[in-house]
Amino acid sequence: MSNSRREPGSTPLHSVSVAGAVVREDGRVLVIRRADNGAWEPPGGVLELAESPEEGVVREVLEETGVEVAVDGLTGVYKNTARGIVALVFRCTPSGGVERTSQESTAVDWLTPAEVEERMGEVYAVRLLDALDGAGPHVRSHDGRRLRTAR
Repeated sequence: MSNSRREPGSTPLHSVSVAGAVVREDGRVLVIRRADNGAWEPPGGVLELAESPEEGVVREVLEETGVEVAVDGLTGVYKNTARGIVALVFRCTPSGGVERTSQESTAVDWLTPAEVEERMGEVYAVRLLDALDGAGPHVRSHDGRRLRTAR
């Protein structure tokens, strides 16, 4: 059974989230270790109704990491088909602030692309690797654990 909310005769509702692929000059990317499950992920969260996607990613990155960013552009759209979540990922450049943890993060780090592949689950690592390849925006679906292959 789907977790998507649905009223009789209507289309299932989806949640929209945003995440920042924050890339330093040395090519390292910003990640957090989530407080709730210990997983390494790019900083991000649910987009609020009154904000644009770009405003949301700036807010989420700052809240979770203490890093201020400038948004460079959309690098990917990722759908979690099991949970009905659509994530918009934006490549960002750090512009200020100081790294710190938050209620949502127990660690903040800057990883190389190789470290991203080692430490992160597939559905989150691909978001950062896609942002680094410059070929996007990418559009991908996953079940929460594994990417779905295109048909």
